[in-house]
This record gives sequence, C-alpha cells and structure tokens, in this order.
Amino acid sequence: MLSTLIEEESSLGKGWGLADLLPGYGSIEVLGQGARSVIHRVVHQATGKHYALKRVVRREPDDQRFIEQVETEFEVCHPLEHAHIRRCISIHRKKKLLRTVEVLMVMEYIEGLTVEKHRPARLDHFFVIFRKVAAGLHAVHQSGHVHADIKPNNILLGKNGVVKVIDFGQACPIGHRKKRIQGTPDFIAPEQVRRINLDQRTDVYNLGATMYWVLTGINYPTEIAGTSGTDISRADAPQSPREINNKFPLALSQLIMACCKSNPNDRPADMIQVDARLKTVQNLWRKKLDELKATKRANPAGNSENVDLLE
Repeated sequence: MLSTLIEEESSLGKGWGLADLLPGYGSIEVLGQGARSVIHRVVHQATGKHYALKRVVRREPDDQRFIEQVETEFEVCHPLEHAHIRRCISIHRKKKLLRTVEVLMVMEYIEGLTVEKHRPARLDHFFVIFRKVAAGLHAVHQSGHVHADIKPNNILLGKNGVVKVIDFGQACPIGHRKKRIQGTPDFIAPEQVRRINLDQRTDVYNLGATMYWVLTGINYPTEIAGTSGTDISRADAPQSPREINNKFPLALSQLIMACCKSNPNDRPADMIQVDARLKTVQNLWRKKLDELKATKRANPAGNSENVDLLE
C-alpha cells in the first residue's frame, strides 16, 4: 500500500500537481516516506521559498493513529522556535462526514541527511552534533514534553553545521503513560517497553542508545528482542564503547553507558547533565588533539597516531 501511495504522490508532484492538494504550494520532489506518510519538498509559489510537506491519508481505520501522530507533532513543535528543532509551520486538514481523512503539515525544509545515513567519521564532529541534539531536547523538555523516539533517523544534518531533531509523532507530555508499546526497538527505553511513566530520562536513554550506535556501529541491546517490536526479553549485558574500541575516551564511554542504565534513576537526570559531560569530554579531547598536533609539528618525521576518527 505504501509503495502505491508513493507512486500516487510522485505523479501528483509532476507539473505542480500538489497545488490541487494544498493551494499555494507546488511539489518539486518526493523526499521520502514514514509510517503511512509521504514527505515532499514543495515551493511556496508566492515567495519561492522551499518547505517540507508531510501528507497522511486515511485509507483504512488503522490509519487514524498516523493522522493523530502528525497532529501531535504539530502540537508539540509549532510553539517551539529553536535552532536544533525542525519547525512545524502550519497544518491543514481535510474532512469527510466530520472525520479527518487527510492531513498535510508544512515544515521547515533542511537539505541534508540523517545521522543514520551519514554517521560522523570524526569525534570532534560527534561532540558538536550531539551537544546540539541535547540542546534541542532540553528545549522540548522545557516545553513539558518528551520526544520518545530519538534515533539516528530522527537527527537531521544540514549544511554549515545545521543539526535538527525531527519527527515528534511519538512525543507526549512529561509523566505520560502510554497504553501500548511505542518506540523503535533498537533504541527504546525500558520504561517504554514496560508502559510506565515517561519523562526526560526516557530521551536520555534513547539518546544514549543512539550515541552507542554512532560510535560502535552496533545496536545497544534493549528490552525488545529483534526488530519486530513484539518479543520482550531481558537485555544482554553489553560491551561498553571503550571495550569495543579502546581509542574512545573513557569518560565518553562511561557517559553513554550511564545514559543507557535500565533504571531511570541511575541515568543523568536531564539534557543539561548530558551536555555538561559531553562538553567536558570534548574539551579534554581537543586538548589531546592539540598536543598531538604540537608533537607532529615538532617531529614531522615521527609517527603520530590519528585518534580523531571513529573507524
């Protein structure tokens, strides 16, 4: 069904066809798809400015929850104006017999790739990216919400150092308890699996599991086995990033493992603490790099270890 939807959307994009769906906008290309959604790059015909547009159509009863996720994303993001959160600008609904059957959301367009598709290859880039992510998530928490689905595919890297947290469809108020398990199996926090109250420490876990994957290329073992999201199991004791690669800073490895503690009380309490520890390790790392560069300048013929790669 989704492939059929993409074909329909692509045909609509030819010859400014999307103007028939959302007056004033023309589709340039299909950027990608999510759960029952297709995202276009569109142009506002009056100004020539480009935007991303997410479209969900209710084709069967179960699609209602995907419409609700777009509405949730808009509700959470629209009030936020933060450098590291993708802006949600407007939402448009089409109704039939008083039921919403289609929703279109206009969002900030960022030319770039997700962390999933473009893992940072240098530790200095890693620190910059994840400190910006932590800052964006802190703003979300200040608004009273939890993102609840931080993962590499929901961190967008643009030009000139732009970093954006995206896709707030799973977001909820701090302290909320969800009726069913929601999240991405490879990054999901234990409290999401156990369906107990979620708070900012849930995002700390999701972020820790994301950083673990970026550093090691291996998924942190969560309490959901496999990728189906149905089989609950006890997580195996994982190796730390430092155990996998002893070139990683010990303090960074310790931070990531602390973020991924099963008990929320054992994790950093919020993104302020996460960022403070990232900043400390970043400063130590830069000092080490400066010392290595100075050694290399003093002894150009000598062998100096390149420790700034994540390889």
